[in-house]
Amino acid sequence: MPSEPTKIAPRFAVAKLTSKGQITVPVEVRRALGVKSGDKLRFEAQNGGFRLVRDASENPFEKWRGIGNGPMGSGPDAVREWMHEIRGYDEYDDLLAGH
Repeated sequence: MPSEPTKIAPRFAVAKLTSKGQITVPVEVRRALGVKSGDKLRFEAQNGGFRLVRDASENPFEKWRGIGNGPMGSGPDAVREWMHEIRGYDEYDDLLAGH
């Protein structure tokens, strides 16, 4: 089974600054950082220069906020029922029910 390719950061990359102060982050850098369109990047001051990192201040669970408050109802039982409708029956349902 092939393993997932390792992300190797390039030793250096060059980007051109536009008249509006914009840059295009080179594809090698985007891949090494694991970022995609819409992600935020942070410039951190370091040793007379800047270090570019993926901004981790965003809450990765934010997109799931309110999942239990939709038309399916609220609470863990409603979420379990909704998941059952999506994926169908399996042995995990018996474990949850205590059988």
